[in-house]
Amino acid sequence: MNFLVQIKNNKILKIVNFFKDFLQGKEKPIILSLLSFFSKGHILIEDYPGVGKTVLALAMSKIFGLNFGRIQCTPDLLPSDILGINIYDKNLKKFIFKKGPIFNNIVLVDEINRTTPKTQSALLEAMEERQVTVDGKTFKLEIPFFVIATQNPAEFTGTFQLPNSQMDRFLISFSIGFPDKNNEIEMLRKGSLHEKIEKIEKLISKEEIVRIQDEIKEIYVSDKVLEYIVKIAEKTRESKYLLYGITPRATLSLKECAKTLAYFSNRDYVNYYDVKLLAPYVLSHRLVLKEDYSQINKFEIIKDILAQIPVL
Repeated sequence: MNFLVQIKNNKILKIVNFFKDFLQGKEKPIILSLLSFFSKGHILIEDYPGVGKTVLALAMSKIFGLNFGRIQCTPDLLPSDILGINIYDKNLKKFIFKKGPIFNNIVLVDEINRTTPKTQSALLEAMEERQVTVDGKTFKLEIPFFVIATQNPAEFTGTFQLPNSQMDRFLISFSIGFPDKNNEIEMLRKGSLHEKIEKIEKLISKEEIVRIQDEIKEIYVSDKVLEYIVKIAEKTRESKYLLYGITPRATLSLKECAKTLAYFSNRDYVNYYDVKLLAPYVLSHRLVLKEDYSQINKFEIIKDILAQIPVL
């Protein structure tokens, strides 16, 4: 079963099909991004430079008609470069808060692992609470709020590994991957997409986004499906490969994301296959491998666990 087959909601299908002009042959990353966005979560894209991560973020902001901010992470980046800073105004004779790029609806945090743990931690409150605190004063962020973070899986010089607490804040993790031969030829034929992206007219209003998110809250999840999610969690906690299993935050994330997939499928209830389809993308980046098994693919661990649990 693939993601595109699951999409039955006409509004969502229209967005996916529009997106495909900018990320050809990449329906899965598009749908995963939309699932996270409408689930009020955030995504971590682990992939090489130049495969379309920025295109994805820009196109999403235009399609939804939302403000867009970009943070290019470097070792000398400070928390104030993300959150903002109080500046003294001589004329007003008081401090004025100058907002940082986090005060946008969609924020691209590029190469997040290139900045220090202290600066990485500046994102935690924003991602979890939709607010930031500067000099003891709390500022609410705009709704909707969506973080797209990226990191290069093959480059480790001058990088800082994301702590588990930070990884747990991402609802979904995936890679976009290189295009196949035909799609890459088509990309070369069309040339740069940035000018075309700038001309995109929004397909859905901010009010409708909030309405859809509210409707997703009402999707029904049976006790049997909840039990299935907990069985997955228990298997991770028993795994010989893992230092410890997934947290309750992860099981909640899986449930919420499954509700969104059910909505995309025009159903008012979650089934086992919603959970099974999403589990590798929602859970794998949260796993902590034991040192002896550090080379094992986390994605495959989740798939192996799912194969052990019968779907009734």
